[in-house]
Amino acid sequence: MKLNVDLENHSYPIYIERNAIQKVHEYIPVSRKIAIITDTGVPEKWVNIVKQQCPDSFVCTIPQGEPSKCFDQYKKLLEEMISHNMSRKDAIIALGGGVVGDLAGFVAASYMRGIDFFNIPTTVLGQVDSSVGGKVAIDMGSYKNIVGAFWQPKTVIIDPNVLSTLSLRQQHNGLCEALKMGLILDDHLVSLFEQEELDIDAIITHSIELKRDVVQQDERESNLRKILNFGHTIGHAIESAYGLNTYLHGECVAMGMLFFIEDETLKQRVLNIYKKLDLPQVPDYDTATLLEYVTHDKKSSHNTVSTILVKQSGSYIIKELSFKEIQEVLERGPYEK
Repeated sequence: MKLNVDLENHSYPIYIERNAIQKVHEYIPVSRKIAIITDTGVPEKWVNIVKQQCPDSFVCTIPQGEPSKCFDQYKKLLEEMISHNMSRKDAIIALGGGVVGDLAGFVAASYMRGIDFFNIPTTVLGQVDSSVGGKVAIDMGSYKNIVGAFWQPKTVIIDPNVLSTLSLRQQHNGLCEALKMGLILDDHLVSLFEQEELDIDAIITHSIELKRDVVQQDERESNLRKILNFGHTIGHAIESAYGLNTYLHGECVAMGMLFFIEDETLKQRVLNIYKKLDLPQVPDYDTATLLEYVTHDKKSSHNTVSTILVKQSGSYIIKELSFKEIQEVLERGPYEK
């Protein structure tokens, strides 16, 4: 299946098919120098399959996990680009999850003021969400994605077969971003999570279609694309406050969504899905600590933060909440009736 992301200045294809990783050379122009950026969590067999299709390529491997989205790894990758005499005509392939895509994309955006970037996500989270849309970034300390750019990939290749090597926790972590998409845009996607057996291919495809539609309307998050941040305001705060290795990103987004689902029947539906996915509960937290992280959120402006509320599955409300109102939400808690 092929989808197109049609943007004003740059459009690109998304290929979704099983065994697509075997066809990289068909979808990407490989007759140039290519840096394949991956991490220690990506099985070597996937790396080798991609490398064998790129005659003039080298592999850069970063440690797995959110802490690699940092200036140190960013600097090391730039040094690798320089040492291999990468030119503006060369390219980067990101082969991994959201961390790899964010970091590799930011390297591509900034090396020589921008070189071609291709994304081959190997996690559910990468496939349903972060590989599409061109938001690339690194963290600074415990502040997530605070340094970054908008840099669209030239092509995205999604092969559900590569998910077979992921743990159940990692798979469910990624599915949280797809559930988010359904809660704000399409109840049918939410209902896919309530089936006895999850149809991963259908969830991935539908989630990408929804995100593609939003990105096409608002590439640089000036208005509509803000809705994709549902669950992220408090989710990012929890992720930062508890250390970037305690909870996975999708798990934190799932926690963050609970604070802003304003219908109790819907919240119970969502909690039943969380139980099915074996997601962790929201930890006991210090309101002042989370609020401090919220004030540094990229969606904050002066004394307010753009917040997405959901009262009915498949629809949303964008509301500017003051920090005082966010404090009241935190004090009320995620499970309050």
